[in-house]
Amino acid sequence: MSERGEDATLVWWRQKPVWIMLFLGFSAGVPLLLIFSSLSLWLREAGVSKSDVTYFSWAALGFSFKFVWAPLVDKLPLPLLSRALGRRRGWLLFAQLAVAASIALMASVDPQQQLAWMAIAAVLLGFSAATQDVVIDAFRIESANPRLQALLSSTYIAGYRIGMIAAGAGALYLAEGFGSTNDVYSYIAWRNTYYCMAGLMLVGVATTLLIAEPPAGDVSPYHYDTGDYLRFFIAFVITVATFVGVLFGMPDAPVWFSGYSQQLFSFSYSSLVLLLAVFIGYQAFRLQSAMGVVNQQLVDESYVQPIADFIQRYKKLALWVLLLVGFYRVSDIVLGVIANVFYQDMGYSKDEIASVTKVFGVVMTIVGSFLGGFLTLRFGVIRVLMLGAVLVSATNLLFMWLAGLEVSVLALTVVIAADNLSGGVAVAAFVAWLSSLTNVSFTATQYAIFSSVMTLFPKLLGGYTGSVVETVGYEIFFLLASLLGVPVIALIWFLRKRLEAA
Repeated sequence: MSERGEDATLVWWRQKPVWIMLFLGFSAGVPLLLIFSSLSLWLREAGVSKSDVTYFSWAALGFSFKFVWAPLVDKLPLPLLSRALGRRRGWLLFAQLAVAASIALMASVDPQQQLAWMAIAAVLLGFSAATQDVVIDAFRIESANPRLQALLSSTYIAGYRIGMIAAGAGALYLAEGFGSTNDVYSYIAWRNTYYCMAGLMLVGVATTLLIAEPPAGDVSPYHYDTGDYLRFFIAFVITVATFVGVLFGMPDAPVWFSGYSQQLFSFSYSSLVLLLAVFIGYQAFRLQSAMGVVNQQLVDESYVQPIADFIQRYKKLALWVLLLVGFYRVSDIVLGVIANVFYQDMGYSKDEIASVTKVFGVVMTIVGSFLGGFLTLRFGVIRVLMLGAVLVSATNLLFMWLAGLEVSVLALTVVIAADNLSGGVAVAAFVAWLSSLTNVSFTATQYAIFSSVMTLFPKLLGGYTGSVVETVGYEIFFLLASLLGVPVIALIWFLRKRLEAA
């Protein structure tokens, strides 16, 4: 058969892997918004302070570090499951059941009574959902030939978006329908809602049980023994535990001032504690490496060499490029952490939040992504990267305008349309730019590190947004969130010509 004839047979709805990835994408899209978006409204209705609510966004940090335990998922067989289902399906079923169990655990906890247990359940959901993402990525690559990969990626994203709508809008519709409102909190309503969300994972479980195990690749991308990766993962867990211990073990800021001066001092003190926790966590990992807990050659080849290659290629510009990677989305993500709480405090119902920000908002994000892709092809990635940064920073100011109005669904719709459209343009250009930074010799590792760095710092800062809002109010906070984009715009301007010459 000719190549043209082969392409003619590639009708997407006849390809079984396409439908598999649609359902697996749905399964992957359910957990994320249940960690801090829908959860933030539940916590606020339960009377949890804004500062504590936004700390819950840190539960999603597992997505920023999933590349650390990806080798374990690839190399380590699971007792019983791997033998019965195969390597990929065994891990996939394990991750999906862990996601469902974590959501059910969240449902069984009333945050008014057991907030700490809710935090533990949210962290478990973050790590199990990130593990599911790792397995699905591997399954997608192994289950079909390269000609289908772009199509599989598209259907996976479509399924993912549908899952996000189900967990975002669907959860809010259910909680409102079950009887929990801004004025009358009902734990039973939220409990039943999250049990329903746990039930949605049956879509992924059924898909995993019905599909076939993909053929194993001839060459694993991970060349060391399972024990080496396991020790590295244990060292990572110890490092994270050290970081968390320092972060939450330090005493609260002393009361040396009053009013806004004390609140500003408390925020600065918390920031210094965060930096101290990062430093001590890094030292803990270095100590384990010196003691031989981790295979130093593994660390060098897997993490040091890709970073060294990046520094060698970009030389003096490397630090500036990493700063841009780490902070390009800071204005967008920092605002997004507290957005649902803002809508609720303004007086919008969960049905209105669901319809406008979740359903309509997702549609506008998709439109913005396509627009960003088209503009990147037409004008080049750096110009659209600049456009996206300017639009995101500017549209954040619209939230200041919204904060000064009475409840208006029309005004909310206008703001969401502008914000999500600009966000879609920015993300499309940013992903294209990140891809261009990688070296073909280290593509997977460098892109994984870049994609982790791009969300790590914004998410860490996002955890403090509740404290900032409690200190200065929403309008000043939105102004500050917009101003966070100004250094990003300056960085792009600084790098614009220099990267072309590099």
